[in-house]
Amino acid sequence: MPLPLLDPKNDFVFKRLFAESPDLLADLINAIRSDQPPIASLEVLNPRIDPAELQGKYIVLDLLARDVDGRLYNIEMQVRRYLDWPLRATYYLARTLTSQLKSGEDYADLKPVIGIHLLDFELYAHNRAHWCFELRDRRHPEVLLEQGLQLHLIELPKADRLRGQAQRLDDWITYFKHWQEDDLMSRISHEPIREAHRQLEALSDNDDARYQAFVRERALSDEVSFLASARREGLAEGLQQGRQQQLAETVQRQLTRRFGSLPEAVQARLEQASQRQLAEWADRLLDAPTLDTLFAD
Repeated sequence: MPLPLLDPKNDFVFKRLFAESPDLLADLINAIRSDQPPIASLEVLNPRIDPAELQGKYIVLDLLARDVDGRLYNIEMQVRRYLDWPLRATYYLARTLTSQLKSGEDYADLKPVIGIHLLDFELYAHNRAHWCFELRDRRHPEVLLEQGLQLHLIELPKADRLRGQAQRLDDWITYFKHWQEDDLMSRISHEPIREAHRQLEALSDNDDARYQAFVRERALSDEVSFLASARREGLAEGLQQGRQQQLAETVQRQLTRRFGSLPEAVQARLEQASQRQLAEWADRLLDAPTLDTLFAD
């Protein structure tokens, strides 16, 4: 019985597939940038995957490529939604642009940088799945401030539902979302996608690749679990601190009502007390004739 196919949205699998087949990556880019002249050829500049990267929880296995005209492309598959993801995406695009020049070189030598991020989550509430961000004037969007930076976002869940963007892009989205469904995959006639599916089958039969994909998936799952655990601990700690502060304020009000204005030393002692100490003082407060008696060990 054949093993199940690896998930092409696993960023290790995604990078292996497209780093080893730049022609398939070019076809994907052309499908996303269908309003631009097609790329004739593409060079992947970072095809290697360091084994340490597979276990790096916060590392993104992206692809950096260059076309024959020198334009640079940063392509990522993202399955996790980071809180500051838009800032991160903008930062890396800008860094790729500025890293092209060394001291004293001409700005005219800069080549455009195009980011393409495939997101397996919904980022915006709008009923739209393909976004393209550029530097344009707000009142006259037809005026473009050069073509130095461009960022394409494809929200795969919405794109899978909405369809109708373009047949070739729709087919690529079907591949990423329904790679295990033979019936849907058999309806795709576009040869680059059929070739990508054949390569996915070959990669899925490779024991070493399966293990590396598992290591990567485990690292991502560990990251999710770690963040969830940290949130739970943070909430529990915040709740505990809230209860303790509330108890301290209650004891302080009761003491003030009984003994009048409290010395600074007593106020400081209340602020530093544990929840157990506060509870003991609250119990003794009604019977204690003086503050010294209340705080006596």
